[in-house]
Amino acid sequence: MIREPAQLTIGENGTVVLPLGLLAEAGLSPGSSLLAYSDGDGRIVLRRAEDAMRSLLEDGTL
Repeated sequence: MIREPAQLTIGENGTVVLPLGLLAEAGLSPGSSLLAYSDGDGRIVLRRAEDAMRSLLEDGTL
């Protein structure tokens, strides 16, 4: 897997646009359901909703 960093900017309305290549590298496609949460100062995690729910049920953690 080639990891290409992408510098993003938070828009005035609080939105962030992710490049399609970044989504593809993560195995995600447009329309995927994601869960977003903070993982500390300066870190936001995006996970497939189904993967996050499975982790919650099996391990009790995200």
